[in-house]
Amino acid sequence: MNYETLIVTFAKPIRTLDAFFDNSEVWGAATLKEWIDSYESTCFTIIDDCRAVITSEYNMTSVREWLEKYMPLAEVKVL
Repeated sequence: MNYETLIVTFAKPIRTLDAFFDNSEVWGAATLKEWIDSYESTCFTIIDDCRAVITSEYNMTSVREWLEKYMPLAEVKVL
């Protein structure tokens, strides 16, 4: 299995970004972690207030495009 890994630094605290999902009926998730983890073979691991590691076997392109469209990103590092 080939997993891709990103270290994402958000421009705001992750707990603040969870408010984006207040209408979980629209997104089908209540938090950013839940949304990203819903992608098959994808895992969102919080490192600190603004950083997370995302790993994915084959959905990273979709996850990254979604993040860039909807979330305030400060930095994305590809490992």
